[in-house]
Amino acid sequence: FADICFTSTTIPKMLWNIQTQSQVITYAGCVTQMYFFLIFGGWDDFLLTVMAYDRFVAICHPLHYTVIMNPRLCGLLVLVSWVISVLNSLLQSLMVLRLSFCAKVEIPHFFCEFNQVVGQACSNTFLNDMVMYFGIVLLGGAPLAGILYSYSKIVSSIRRISSAQGKYKAFSTCASHLSVVSLFYCTILGVYLSSAAPQSSHSSAVASVMYTVVTP
Repeated sequence: FADICFTSTTIPKMLWNIQTQSQVITYAGCVTQMYFFLIFGGWDDFLLTVMAYDRFVAICHPLHYTVIMNPRLCGLLVLVSWVISVLNSLLQSLMVLRLSFCAKVEIPHFFCEFNQVVGQACSNTFLNDMVMYFGIVLLGGAPLAGILYSYSKIVSSIRRISSAQGKYKAFSTCASHLSVVSLFYCTILGVYLSSAAPQSSHSSAVASVMYTVVTP
């Protein structure tokens, strides 16, 4: 559901632009797209972390899995992820509303990505940049640290498995998730952490396609 909503914030509008050969979006439409993009992107981010924890419990504590990962905890993890994503998106969107833009702005992207929109503002964006980087560290760094910790424990457990078949089974449980995590974080952190440095809009758009379309 999160992935469907995440892609639905950008792909239909992109396809409409291609079909009509019109690349216009209203200011309200741009802010709305940003708001929902940040919600579902952040939710995806946290769910990937929750999935890493799920695999950690399944491999490192298999006999206690059903007790630890009970429906109540799963529901709570999803709810907390959703609430944090909504609050972050609301804060970032309200910060954009305080900026002033020229009458006609051209965004070198296929959707209203947050850092691209902020970069087009005519007013001072220092506060927006600080909030954006704080959000990256808090909402990107903390979940990534959780994923890395979970996988460090998983690798340690897999190494203790004696049979090759057992190791393969444990690794295959994590392979798809690990590939998605790598693709998601490498591209999204590349786009946002390099926003202060000069880069081509084409390479930024290609990286954005990887985490907004390919990963989901």
